[in-house]
Amino acid sequence: MLLLAVLARAQPTKQTIVSPQINADNTVTFRLKAPTAASVKLKGSWMKDNEAPLALTKTDSIWSFTTSRLAPDFYRYNFYLEGVELLDPANSYAERAGTRYESIFIIGGPSSLYTIKAVPHGTISAVWYPSPTLGMNRRMMVYTPPSYLENTTKKYPVLYLLHGAGGDEYAWIARGPVGAVLDNLIAAGKAKEMIVVVTNGYPGQIASPNAGPVNSNPQAGVNNMGNGRFEKSLVSEVMPFIEKRYRVYTDKNNRAIAGFSMGRLQTQHITNANPNLFAYIGVMSMGLQDNNRLHIFNQEEYDHQLNALVKAKPKLYWIGTGKEDFLYSSVVNLRKKYDEVGLHYEYRETEGGHTWSNWSLYLSELVPKLFQ
Repeated sequence: MLLLAVLARAQPTKQTIVSPQINADNTVTFRLKAPTAASVKLKGSWMKDNEAPLALTKTDSIWSFTTSRLAPDFYRYNFYLEGVELLDPANSYAERAGTRYESIFIIGGPSSLYTIKAVPHGTISAVWYPSPTLGMNRRMMVYTPPSYLENTTKKYPVLYLLHGAGGDEYAWIARGPVGAVLDNLIAAGKAKEMIVVVTNGYPGQIASPNAGPVNSNPQAGVNNMGNGRFEKSLVSEVMPFIEKRYRVYTDKNNRAIAGFSMGRLQTQHITNANPNLFAYIGVMSMGLQDNNRLHIFNQEEYDHQLNALVKAKPKLYWIGTGKEDFLYSSVVNLRKKYDEVGLHYEYRETEGGHTWSNWSLYLSELVPKLFQ
């Protein structure tokens, strides 16, 4: 009841509140009508992870804050009304990642790939597939490029794209955003046409919330990310399903796999154990294997797998991380290990931390390098 009372004070009235307002100089003004609130704060994805929420100032009944100039990007934010986190009631654009919801806005520009533009658009489909390994039917999202329905004989390469902890099969679709990035890169001639498969990385989950029957035992959790069941299912069930149902090439040189955080861990598990399945490998915010914090791998077996991967000679092993990522030191140590065994890789280091701003950027930079 207390929460409802607090939220009620922030509900929009007949007065039109513009928030967020993207100004001509790319500063952004946020507003919230909360006449009886004692404090209103703001936390946005342009801020550092450890940066305290920003305090809004009150004029009459309207609380407001204007940022400094922001670069073109896809941004997320929420208000904190007397400590209670809430969406911006004046902004109809919001997205979900796992159980978290955030208001969003996009600052466009010539370099922005995240906006929907007047270009041919691909199709994103929710696809159900059987998984005997996991004992359920599961859902994944599949992006097919604009020409897929126009040409009934052409085959395409495939990118398998894995999400991080707390996400699901819709995470890359909403927060990537995969559809806009692929459409814009393909239209600009900067990327090959490809099919993108976005799976649910939790082996105990059927689908994202409200997309399927309720699972009484979802088995989510940090240790569940590395138990190997999802990795086995992707290789033995997802890949054969895609290769049977869609017009795709089935050789190593036309397969790519990439992921961040938990999805990075799973990408490494899959490619280390199956060195000849993928010629293109992308790992973002990697490093959990460095100190074996999940107690999920044997060092001797790991070294043997890395040597096999070196012999397989992937065409591209791409690594991306932020300087402030909590896994940064692990990335440094893993790169040393890769250097020792002779695994060639391409390294991309950016500002920022363990954030979607970085992972979206990495996707836009990785995709043009695939299948070349």
